[in-house]
Amino acid sequence: MATSMTQTISNDSLETYSIFWLDASVNNEDNIAAQKKLRSIINQLRTFVDPEEFLDGVRFIQQGDLTILIVSGQMGRIVVPEMQKLAQVSSIYVYCFNKEAHLQWSQPYKKVKAVCTKLDELIDIIRVDQKNRGRNEEALAMDILDRSSTELNGDFLHSQLLIDVLIRMKPSQHDKNELLALLKKEYKSNDGELKLVNDFHMAYESTKAIWWYTRESFLYRMMNKALRVRNTELIFLFRTVIRDIYEQLLAHQCQKRVTAYRGQVLSIVEYKKLEKSCGSIISLNSFLSTSLNRRIAERFVEQNKHLCASGDHVVVIFEIEADPSVVCTMNGKDKKNRRPFAQIDELSYYGEESEVLFMLGSIFRLNEISHDQSSSLSDDATMSIIRMTLCSDHDNDLKQLYDHMKNEYDREETNLLSLGDVVRNMGKFDLAEKYYARWLSELSSNDPSLSALYQRLGMVANAKGEYDTSLEWYQKSLEIFVKTRPYDHVNIGITHNSIGAVHRKKGDRGRALESYNRAVSLFKQAHDENHPNMTMFYNNIGIIYREEKKYFEALDFYEKSLAIDNKHLPADHPNLGTSYNNVGIVHYCLDHYDLALNHYNRSLKIRLKSLPAQHPDIASTYRNMGLVYEYKDDFEQALIYMKKAQTIFEVALQLNHPDVVKIKNDVKRHLPADHPNLGTSYNNVGIVHYCLDHYDLALDHYNRSLKIRLKSLPAQHPDIAMTYENMGLVVIPQLLGAGAVQLTEICGY
Repeated sequence: MATSMTQTISNDSLETYSIFWLDASVNNEDNIAAQKKLRSIINQLRTFVDPEEFLDGVRFIQQGDLTILIVSGQMGRIVVPEMQKLAQVSSIYVYCFNKEAHLQWSQPYKKVKAVCTKLDELIDIIRVDQKNRGRNEEALAMDILDRSSTELNGDFLHSQLLIDVLIRMKPSQHDKNELLALLKKEYKSNDGELKLVNDFHMAYESTKAIWWYTRESFLYRMMNKALRVRNTELIFLFRTVIRDIYEQLLAHQCQKRVTAYRGQVLSIVEYKKLEKSCGSIISLNSFLSTSLNRRIAERFVEQNKHLCASGDHVVVIFEIEADPSVVCTMNGKDKKNRRPFAQIDELSYYGEESEVLFMLGSIFRLNEISHDQSSSLSDDATMSIIRMTLCSDHDNDLKQLYDHMKNEYDREETNLLSLGDVVRNMGKFDLAEKYYARWLSELSSNDPSLSALYQRLGMVANAKGEYDTSLEWYQKSLEIFVKTRPYDHVNIGITHNSIGAVHRKKGDRGRALESYNRAVSLFKQAHDENHPNMTMFYNNIGIIYREEKKYFEALDFYEKSLAIDNKHLPADHPNLGTSYNNVGIVHYCLDHYDLALNHYNRSLKIRLKSLPAQHPDIASTYRNMGLVYEYKDDFEQALIYMKKAQTIFEVALQLNHPDVVKIKNDVKRHLPADHPNLGTSYNNVGIVHYCLDHYDLALDHYNRSLKIRLKSLPAQHPDIAMTYENMGLVVIPQLLGAGAVQLTEICGY
């Protein structure tokens, strides 16, 4: 029986917008009836009678999400000044008995959209305002591929690979049922949306995918949020719709060059990032809706210029030149566009906006950002026009690497094994394990693919430091290969190699070397010694010799591996990063510190390009570089690299993983327990956990940082204030001070 994939999907915030309502009487009979009406506008609604819990809730809102606040008059006097400053607060509405009194104090705050004394009036205003906001106020899901900064390249690469795998996967009735169950749970208190969910379940068909996507409903809101935050589990459940949209765009691909426009609200951070990125490649990780009619984009800008009043957002127009000939590829005799775009008026729910829809994962070159002097939008001529051109896959320097890695996932059938491989190579080991386990539950006991699946489960357990479990999976894989395919020397050899790697990590070098030699012997019966797969054997044998302090023998095997990789792999393939890293380790052991750094830098450059930014392999290279600087007596540089490694390890791996334990000891070795730099390290790790919504872990690291900084720094040091501020993002804002007590004493209008 197939296992559920939705058990770990949090439904706290599956849409971008939410409503937070603070009122001492929020749960009286009239207000409960109003809540039901409000949920028909924005499904996520939370009510508060306690101002401290309200403030805490707003601070917890995920980055990129937006909230609408409803506050009572007296409580609004206290919370609105603070809420006005927050980027996640879109609009504020005051519900009170004395309109004139509360209009007076609220007038300076641009985010206060209305002061109302009647519930029906309040609901009508929110309904109209939300409709006017449209979809363009939501944050764009984008990666910037800048040659001067390679950190995002790995994320860009793997997001493209993930899209391709999901598009090729076959629909599954089980997954459709799981999606339906999730939707019914999410909208159980929303009668209008539940009706749409049931309509979707009964009437959805592949030729209506764009019609459903463009309709104002749960489908757009939930799917786009999942794409923006890279919620792989939820994207997986929506993959049938994504695939159907792709097929519709492909069938209706524009046949001539078009110029399309989109009005968009950007955070000031997003805008400044784009300003610095002219000439760069932009990858959009969601579908992009545009119009051939510039006036539609201008109208959106006119309606939303007020959002810029607080200074944390700007409203812009994207102007996109798109030529279909540059994004089509030739596969044999078949001309196919991996990222199609189409005018969808005949396919859309609305059909009156000359709409052009670009496929998820489309890439663009950012040409320039200018100010439209002839714009009729305003007299001050401050309207920013962001001009981009649609690009082909050949317009980025990762094309060769992308094609090579894509071929590694290509099989006769793209399935959960393929998806698990993608997320495993992204360093998401827990998620990969879930997909593999799900695939295992769907296979019969004599399925021929079980041996490969057991191998993957062994890889994941090994990566997680669960070595005994890993050996059990590898042994199961080996037994099947030997029993059913005794002459498959390649896969039997690879499995022996994997078993050897686990024995080495368990400290049994003798059994490890025995397994490696058996792997090499078997593999040479099928291929010569320069076959690409020989590199894994040479690398592992090199590790054994290195650990036995036979450094020149180790170097010989590592350099053999590196030579084969250079011959067969693209220049930025992650396996080359591993080979350079291993050669660097031997030079470090031989006290050749400059040579070691040279190889580590090569490894780091490749890994930053080919792996996601939080991948543990990147952390390993940072740690190795830190060790070199330590032995060069450059302790400041050593600490910098070790702290970088610590930040990644603690986010990517379980806290009891051996690599996490090692890096903590490395950092502590350089710092006394109360050194200010250790406080900075804990603070930085806390920031990463906060951005990933790991609030308990963030608060734990902030508390450690604060304890150290209070001991080691003057009482008025700005770093202490910074830690308090960061803690305030997770709990009650420290700046309110005694005002927090005052808030709890306010009980009505």
